[in-house]
Amino acid sequence: MAIPIAMLDCDLLLCGRGHRTLDRFKLDDVTDEYLASTYGFPRQFICYLVDLLGNNLTRPTQRSRAISPETQILAALGFYTSGSFQTRMGDAIGISQASMSRCVTNVTDALVERASQFIHFPMEKSARQQLKDEFYGLAGLPGVLGVLDCTHVAIKAPNAEDLSYVNCKGVHSLNCMMVCDARGLLLHVETHWPGSLQDNMVLQQSVLYTQFESETHKHRWLLADSAFFLRTWLMTPLHVPETPAENRYNMAHSATHSVIEQTFQAIRSRFRCLDGTKGTLQYSPEKCSHIILACCVLYNIALEQGLDLCCSPTIGNIEQPEEAYEQMESLDSEAYCTRQELLLTHFS
Repeated sequence: MAIPIAMLDCDLLLCGRGHRTLDRFKLDDVTDEYLASTYGFPRQFICYLVDLLGNNLTRPTQRSRAISPETQILAALGFYTSGSFQTRMGDAIGISQASMSRCVTNVTDALVERASQFIHFPMEKSARQQLKDEFYGLAGLPGVLGVLDCTHVAIKAPNAEDLSYVNCKGVHSLNCMMVCDARGLLLHVETHWPGSLQDNMVLQQSVLYTQFESETHKHRWLLADSAFFLRTWLMTPLHVPETPAENRYNMAHSATHSVIEQTFQAIRSRFRCLDGTKGTLQYSPEKCSHIILACCVLYNIALEQGLDLCCSPTIGNIEQPEEAYEQMESLDSEAYCTRQELLLTHFS
């Protein structure tokens, strides 16, 4: 009688029954070079994640055996950095492809729980002053707390009827809004917005917008490109600069704002599950949003630990939509006056 192999758990076939931890892969058994090339990060970073996430990844389970936190983290890193559930990845650490998927879910959820620990604006006055000083050192633009932009990550179509995730290029995507500091460290991330929403609409519906609209930000602001409307706390470039001061402002704005573009490239280069080279993320929009956020948390942890996150010149990218926008700056006279004061004080 034929046994329905598809109904069996591959890990059970490998390891048998009994409550125990699946520990077929040992960090001590491989070289630093192997870890970096296969999982994208050095040994010290992986050990830090094991300590950080270990308790989350050893929750009580009704399953007949548990996969160790170390193995779960390696499985997730393998997916994040390669974008693939290839059999060789599972074979390397002794688990099935189905278990690889469960590991990615577990590690993603654990990282998302810690997002606010690693992604946030500094609260201390001295730390905020340091933000402004570091940005000023880039191109002489004062008062900058962060640079803001949106980037699209391709996902599979949720269903045939739902067009809310179809961006202007006809691709199903999530429109992810991020803010970073002068080093590229992420200060705010929202990854759940449907791809059909234009960048400025994402901002207007965001937690960030509510936060900055309700606070007083005298002589301090975020920078954004012309896809966004000018606000007293959000400086955008002039559409048609006419004077030397306006040209100097636009040049300083462009040089400073480029940090967020470099950050997007670095994240995609490090986490190839986001760059589209292995296809779109094959999950629900909610789970895709969590995977993107988990990668952002890992990116910040790596940056804070001093890892080199320079992007690869051969990176593949989803084609980013070029949004049409109208010149709406004059509708906010206070914002217009704020920018004019900045021009007169620092660029005339």
